[in-house]
Amino acid sequence: MKLLAGNSNRTLATAIAEYLDIPLTKAQVRRFADNEVFVTIDENVRGEDVFVIQSTSYPANDNLMELLICIDALKRASGRRITAVMPYFGYARQDRKTGGRTPISAKLVANLITRAGADRVLTRDLHAGQIQGFFDIPTDNLLPVPLLAQDIRAHYGKTDDLLIVSPDVGGVVRARALANRLIADLAIVDKRRSGPGKSEVMNIIGEVSGRRCILFDDIVDSAGTLCNAAKALSEAGAVEVSAYVTHGVLSGAAADRVTASVMKELVVTDSIELSDPVKACEKIRAVSCAPLIGEAIRRIANEESVSKLFD
Repeated sequence: MKLLAGNSNRTLATAIAEYLDIPLTKAQVRRFADNEVFVTIDENVRGEDVFVIQSTSYPANDNLMELLICIDALKRASGRRITAVMPYFGYARQDRKTGGRTPISAKLVANLITRAGADRVLTRDLHAGQIQGFFDIPTDNLLPVPLLAQDIRAHYGKTDDLLIVSPDVGGVVRARALANRLIADLAIVDKRRSGPGKSEVMNIIGEVSGRRCILFDDIVDSAGTLCNAAKALSEAGAVEVSAYVTHGVLSGAAADRVTASVMKELVVTDSIELSDPVKACEKIRAVSCAPLIGEAIRRIANEESVSKLFD
């Protein structure tokens, strides 16, 4: 087995390699003067089971091209099986047509990865479950619930007064899975989007007064939705409000919004490498997903069940 890392999240790739006790494959991922991506694999990979670790986070297009070119280089070097390990799958929010003459970019990206030569995909908490069906190759979607439930128990103790809150109707299934795991109640924030990255809280479905509320979502980008939801929950009588999110995109002034919000803390996983302003934010904390991804890689390499990880 070989582990190859792109440049999107070297810290996570190193942690995965340490978990598996396997060194990262020596390779060069460079740029020409005009910013073209060039990849050289410096080790023999003929007949090997190769896992390419690369999130397609910001800069999304550069990281996606790195992934595609790494896959092509491995395919031409006669790798036996190539697995694209994508802790964060970029373009996942474009999973359907939202209006006339708009793309389904998640399907396009799935086609690109498949045509580049990937034999299977390993990713985490897809924005929409149907994206698994966009691929014509085996695709494993690692769920975040066990990892985050463990962290909640460690930091919040008894769950009697905890209330898991979905920040929108579309995330109810995800939030319910966490609530069931913790044996906690569920509430829903009914919001309305006035434009890309802009939302307005309309109603809160559920009794939040006197409860410790934990917002749970898959992606936090500008943090506007989370901060608005946290404010609405606080005004409705919540004792405290925190948030757990799988993928911390946290673009622009997101860290400043979180700092100024009523949230006690925002917990994300390290599927996306955090920027310096985000790392400096005292309210934002990261949980490592390296053991989960590493164990999934080990099971795939040994032809063992991945779904058993979530029983």
